[in-house]
Amino acid sequence: MSHRNEQAKQKSSKKTILLVEDDENIGEVLIQVISEETPYIAILATDGFEALKTVNEIRPDLFILDYHLPHMNGLELYDQLHARHELSHVPAIMISARLPKAELHQRHIQGMHKPLDLDEFLQAIDELLT
Repeated sequence: MSHRNEQAKQKSSKKTILLVEDDENIGEVLIQVISEETPYIAILATDGFEALKTVNEIRPDLFILDYHLPHMNGLELYDQLHARHELSHVPAIMISARLPKAELHQRHIQGMHKPLDLDEFLQAIDELLT
């Protein structure tokens, strides 16, 4: 195998996280933390429509969804993502200052309160992806 193919294989074998956060500053910070502190690739979408387009191009291994998003909330987005057969198994973390706990429990979504404890956040990502 050539060196280039080997690099491409290593890159494509990394697990991918789709982070959906409408506050771009928070999103960029979380992407940076994930990139620096984990072996995973993190991609930012700023609303549900962008997230739905993104999953046409990539197959994430984890969704991290803000609950309060423009146009559709994080639960509505989660339901649309999980309605796709190829994404129905993908776990999710929902982040918000106020979480709809009953709905999260019903869907087996892990909830995390903002402001995030970054150590707990990274640990939750690791637990869901290993």
